[in-house]
Formats: sequence, structure tokens, C-alpha cells
Amino acid sequence: MYKAFTNCDDLLTSYFNYLRGVSVLAKNEFYWRRLHSLLGVIPVGLFLVFHLSLNFTATGGEETYNTATGVMNYVPGPLLLLVEWVVIYIPLLFHGLYGLYIAFTATPNNKRFSTFRNWMFLLQRITGVFLVIFIAWHMFQTRIQKALGADVNFNMMEEIVATPWMLAFYIVGILSATLHLSNGLWAFLVSWGITQSPQSQKVASWLSMAFFVIISIVGVTAILAFV
Repeated sequence: MYKAFTNCDDLLTSYFNYLRGVSVLAKNEFYWRRLHSLLGVIPVGLFLVFHLSLNFTATGGEETYNTATGVMNYVPGPLLLLVEWVVIYIPLLFHGLYGLYIAFTATPNNKRFSTFRNWMFLLQRITGVFLVIFIAWHMFQTRIQKALGADVNFNMMEEIVATPWMLAFYIVGILSATLHLSNGLWAFLVSWGITQSPQSQKVASWLSMAFFVIISIVGVTAILAFV
């Protein structure tokens, strides 16, 4: 018998209850979380830094941006597609889908971490859910359109952010991505046992926030260059 879902919330609840009931997920949750954390930094995080840096060339004008992004055209199509799936899409899909599972099942650790850290915990979940929507839409506007024959160039991005609402949507998406990565780096250092003492975690917090400011400036400046 199939269960009828009256609304989206029922469907989501049933889906995540199903995930909870999968024994292999429960038995190996420690390793799944480590893989999720690792892929969020390598390669997904590295790709984000590369992507924003590449977009930053738009500050030099249309020709500079088109020349920088056009380098990818020299890579054979099948090889580029293989690299994109192995290095970007598959890790991103796993990180995103398992991140949704974590977002809807995890609870803040008020006893171990400070109030600031619990706020960052909440923001990590909120930005993660939003980024699933933002990245899907961004890929539809760019990668899928390229597959349909459109040219991904300065003019395309200029048209995408031509309206104030879409520009705001992209700015929020960029800031969500940079905050998610920056805070994710802090969580990565803790979960992998690199920063164990309170002092080392405090230093990591300052460094991650500095990284957030720098990469956010790069990303927002880049998208504003298309306006």
C-alpha cells in the first residue's frame, strides 16, 4: 500500500524517517559524517574558491572574463565532463543530500560549545538548505543552458543579474556559500581532531571569520561586476 502525502512536510518527514531507518546509515554514521566533512572542504570548498576567483576576473571587464573562462574550452568535452562529475557534481550531491539529512536531524550542543557556536551551528543548517536551492537554480541558468547550446560568458551573467531581485538572490547565495564554507572549515578542524583545545578552537574561529570576510568580498565584488 502506498501512503498518500497531504503536504510537502509529510513527504519530507517520511523521507527523513526512512533515512533514519536505514541500518547501514546508522551503523556507519561516524564515517558518513567524516566523508561529508571532508568532501565539503576537498573538493567542494576548493572549487568554490576557484569559482569565485575565476568570476572575480569580471572586474577587469568583459574581454578579461571571457578570456579567463574560455580556457576551459581547450579541454576535450568528454574529459571535462568526466572531471566535472568526479570532482564537482558527485561530491556536491553527496554533501548536499547528506547535509539535508543532518540539518533535519541534528540538534545544537549547548553544553559543549558557546552560544556563538550554537548560532553558527544554526546558520550552517539554514545556509545549507538554502544553498541546495540556490545551486540547483544557478546550474539550471548556466550549466544546463550551456548543454542546450547557450554560451556561458559575460553577457549571460549580465542578463541573469539584470533584475534587482535576481542580483539580491545571487548576493545572498554567495554570502551563504562563503559562510557555509568558512564555518565548515572550523567544524572540519574540530571533527578531524586538528583543533581540540578551547584556545585552538577560538583561534580557528577568528581565522575562519577572516577567511569569510575575504572570500565574501571577492564573491560579491565579482557578481557586482556584471551589473
